[in-house]
Amino acid sequence: MSSPTILTRGVLFVHSSASALCPHVEWAAAGVLGGTPDISWVPQPVEPGTYRAELSWQAPVGTAAALASALRGWEQLRFEVTEEPTASSEGARYSYTPKLGIFHAMTGLHGDILIPEDRIKAFRVKASLGEVDIETALDGLLGVAWDAELEPFRHAGDGAPVRWLHQVI
Repeated sequence: MSSPTILTRGVLFVHSSASALCPHVEWAAAGVLGGTPDISWVPQPVEPGTYRAELSWQAPVGTAAALASALRGWEQLRFEVTEEPTASSEGARYSYTPKLGIFHAMTGLHGDILIPEDRIKAFRVKASLGEVDIETALDGLLGVAWDAELEPFRHAGDGAPVRWLHQVI
């Protein structure tokens, strides 16, 4: 007997995409979520010539990781994917920029970043060897560089339309 699929909700925030990439983003999202997402693209004023979109989804736990994997590595694309925690799983946030690559953090009920013990221990070792100072280590654990790069794009999206897509199981 198989265990029931646990569903969660999340949002794909495409902060900026070159026009030519927009259909590829839609195809990648469809490949992960199933169906045909109806994504409404609007111009991204922070980076003229690019577009932004938001897609809310409901699907099995782990979908945010699958979406991030399907989209990462594309030049001229900035995105974030969030996944809400459930009774049996932590939430997640994936942030991507072409310059920085991918950042992943576990998140709690209110969206706060949860830092696993093993990551803290690893940075303590690096700090004790003089490889990194504590401020740099904490900035890395919290994704400060990704937040700094994405923040102007986030504000440009205030009031943008959101589409919901429920995965067919």
